[in-house]
Amino acid sequence: MEGFSLEDVIAGRNPVKEALRSGRPINKILIAEGGEPGPLREIFSMARRVNIPVQKVDRQRLNKFAPETAHQGVVALAAAREYVEVEDILKAVPPGEAPLLMLLDEIHDPHNLGAILRTAEAAGINGVVIPRRRSAPLTRVVAKSSAGAVEYVPVARVANLPATMEDLKKRGLWVAGADAGGEELYWDARLDGPLALVVGGEGKGLGRLVKERCDILVRFPMHGRVNSLNASVAAALFAYEVLRQRRKAF
Repeated sequence: MEGFSLEDVIAGRNPVKEALRSGRPINKILIAEGGEPGPLREIFSMARRVNIPVQKVDRQRLNKFAPETAHQGVVALAAAREYVEVEDILKAVPPGEAPLLMLLDEIHDPHNLGAILRTAEAAGINGVVIPRRRSAPLTRVVAKSSAGAVEYVPVARVANLPATMEDLKKRGLWVAGADAGGEELYWDARLDGPLALVVGGEGKGLGRLVKERCDILVRFPMHGRVNSLNASVAAALFAYEVLRQRRKAF
């Protein structure tokens, strides 16, 4: 079920409305195509006010999310944890410490996202940023794969990752992306200042607009026949190289 478990599902019009009213963290709302527009209009409006994506799907797909429930044409997929704003992550950085963020471009596999959060917590990364669409959201599968790290690593969800990168650059962060065509090996790049690390998805890596907004693209040495690393492995190498350089700098 796309990385979701039945425990993530809130089914039915009134339960979904109450979840929205209470401020419960929600990844997205699924509405059946051809459903009654009147009763669902309020849910559309409530979701839009708090920037929760709403997706129309056929009833057969909706039935997979709520097989034993009368979903009344609407299902909400709850988040395993509340999202934060990028501003919250930056404000929480201790005084005198250079911020270190990790931005993820279209990581669809919830197990990979969980593994990256586990690395982020271990490496002391201040927060992780994911796109609102075309990304695995925070689900119980992600939480389990993170071995509990999801409880400690702030995760922000943004509408436009390239725009967020530009904003971070204006705030003084250097944006470094991992890419097979990078101009420098990752251990040769200077990574000891205020930094946002960018890691791409399992299939195509960094998108074009994301690449264009990186200050530098670095690559990992590849000596075998496979030309890429798993996203969570790349994230771990990247994060710990920053730690190595920061330790050396002081």
